[in-house]
Amino acid sequence: MARLAQTAGLTDVQSEILATVRTFVDKEVIPHAQELEHADTYPADIVEGMKEMGLFGITIPEEYGGLGESLLTYALVVEEIARGWMSVSGVINTHFIVAHMISRHGTEAQKKHFLPPMATGEVRGSFSMSEPDLGSDVAAIKTKAKKDGDRYVIDGAKMWLTNGGSSNLIALLVRTDEGAEKAHQNLTTFLVEKPEGFGEVAPGLTIPGKIEKMGYKGVDTTEAVFDGFEIGADKVLGEQPGKGFSYMMDGVEVGRVNVAARACGIAIRAFELAVDYAQQRKTFGKAIAEHQAIAFKLAEMATKVEAAHLMMVNAARLKDSGARNDVEAGMAKLIASEYCAEVTQEAFRIHGGYGYSKEYEIERLMREAPFLLIGEGTSEIQKTIISRGLLRDYKSRG
Repeated sequence: MARLAQTAGLTDVQSEILATVRTFVDKEVIPHAQELEHADTYPADIVEGMKEMGLFGITIPEEYGGLGESLLTYALVVEEIARGWMSVSGVINTHFIVAHMISRHGTEAQKKHFLPPMATGEVRGSFSMSEPDLGSDVAAIKTKAKKDGDRYVIDGAKMWLTNGGSSNLIALLVRTDEGAEKAHQNLTTFLVEKPEGFGEVAPGLTIPGKIEKMGYKGVDTTEAVFDGFEIGADKVLGEQPGKGFSYMMDGVEVGRVNVAARACGIAIRAFELAVDYAQQRKTFGKAIAEHQAIAFKLAEMATKVEAAHLMMVNAARLKDSGARNDVEAGMAKLIASEYCAEVTQEAFRIHGGYGYSKEYEIERLMREAPFLLIGEGTSEIQKTIISRGLLRDYKSRG
């Protein structure tokens, strides 16, 4: 249908994967998204379809049962899925981050234990840094893990776990006593295995229930309360206490590319809805798309979609090349999320009064787009990251 957001230089395998995912989205996601989202129902059948396509293992190395594809491939897949329904991309987002962290930083024993079932979707991951009283100051984490022989005892509360109830593996960042002077060097990442569900799912671990949200429905967002929860020292990621902050930041960096991809997907869908409606709806004897005011809106929307997509692709390719991409990932996340909100609102305006009706898809997108302004760091956090990186690279010699 569209010529927007095309990506040059893809391999035949990448193109085939994306074509398969797009067909899946058109046939299995978009027709059901409205009903499932309004009912806040977990998309179990859609998740099973993603399992069958191997999407849960798309970046996991082939030696551990995955497809061994790049961050770029994953980001483009996420863009396609978010175009259908952002919540479905959320099901695999935290899973992807956890798999990336284990692949990059886990011990060989941890890779062999976790990655094969993660590749099939049998084990699905969630990612936990935030706490009830914690904003962007990760170093102020209060949840503690106290060493007791070859085990740790964890106490504290975590917040905003996407897939907190439906996952059975949590990458958990907590405070440990490493004796380091810098706060972030006293943080450790644990790989917490648990059953799916809500309530006290394991001795000392409670998942209270779903947090009610304005949008981003269907996928469960939860708290996690630890009260004397015991875990073996072998479940410290990489068996490296005190390295948790750097491991999590690596995960967040690829997560920012992911959020940018989700924002691109929503913006693409908002544009598709707007350009279609503008050619159907008539006023004063002609389609509203023929009125310059609407035509100019469409031109601006398409330009923003294209710009966001290109920046997202650039950030993904930099990460795949092994180059540092913190600035580029921050830029991509910043512009994609802001443009997504703007494009979605313009599409809403083009729909007029119908945009306010739950019968129209744009109403759902209007509730989903704001989430991306917050997820993986607000726009203000991205500006902080970008400015620090620029000052690092353009350090004055005067």
